[in-house]
Amino acid sequence: MAEVLLKIDGIVKRFGGLVALSEVGLTINKGEIYGLIGPNGAGKTTLFNVLTGLYMPDEGSFAFNGQNLFRAKPHVVVGAGIARTFQNIRLFKEMTALENVMVGRHIRSKAGALGAVLRDPRTMAEERAIRDKAMELLAYVGITEVAHEFAKNLSYGHQRRLEIARALATEPKLLALDEPAAGMNPRETEELKALMEKIRASGVTVLLIEHDVKLMMGLCDRIAVLDYGKKIAEGVPEVVRRDPKVIEAYLGVAHE
Repeated sequence: MAEVLLKIDGIVKRFGGLVALSEVGLTINKGEIYGLIGPNGAGKTTLFNVLTGLYMPDEGSFAFNGQNLFRAKPHVVVGAGIARTFQNIRLFKEMTALENVMVGRHIRSKAGALGAVLRDPRTMAEERAIRDKAMELLAYVGITEVAHEFAKNLSYGHQRRLEIARALATEPKLLALDEPAAGMNPRETEELKALMEKIRASGVTVLLIEHDVKLMMGLCDRIAVLDYGKKIAEGVPEVVRRDPKVIEAYLGVAHE
């Protein structure tokens, strides 16, 4: 029997009189790649923002790995094991690729402000370990050669991979990716698909928003569909793609 990692139920998010999410519920199991699709404005990124503590939900429940995270702050969510990337890339542009990943790694460091000031041997050893782990993650996502280049100078595809490396540096149990294939060519998309499968094989569960329906149908174990802030379908890709509500709301035409 599948072991549940994340369970949300009855999530409601309002912005004034606009209901962005209406009674949304999801159950994500450990070790799966779970997809979230829907038309523009369906509430996908809003749900990501709720799950990662950027938005406070108005109603509902949210449990992750047995921990109640309803209305938890972002640092609590990251500490619990949820990391994310963003639809619009958010890197420290004036830092190197290596430094960007090191920033993500520091959430798991033990040295406090005093250690950072005193630079004692224990703190220095931990800093070396953080640097080594950051280099390891750059190799893992395939961009070791740009480790010492400023993030602003990297290609779009490399910036996407760098965001993933920085997120992985927090040692997540769940990696939430918001349109990671946006703007990529077919070769880059295939390489990204292989990377996500490798991440899942390492024991990290993946939650994925993506407009590339072909990629989602060939990659995800299960898919949920949002439309106007409501979940209209959920299941294995082959079932979801044939759901009349999904065809009407998102796909536009039936795919035989």
